[in-house]
Amino acid sequence: MLHGMSTTPEPVAERSADEVNEEIRALWFRSGGILSLEERREYQRLVLEWAAASSPRRTKAA
Repeated sequence: MLHGMSTTPEPVAERSADEVNEEIRALWFRSGGILSLEERREYQRLVLEWAAASSPRRTKAA
């Protein structure tokens, strides 16, 4: 019997918007205000994570 392998990553523990924001601030501080290509990718990932953590949770209708 074959078992399908998921192509989506396992969800990581959710962090609060404040925690993600602190990491964004640290990234900008470490970079001196100028992000390299790799740092920009990290920044984009963090901003998406921050937006998800900041948005109100929507409940599904039964």
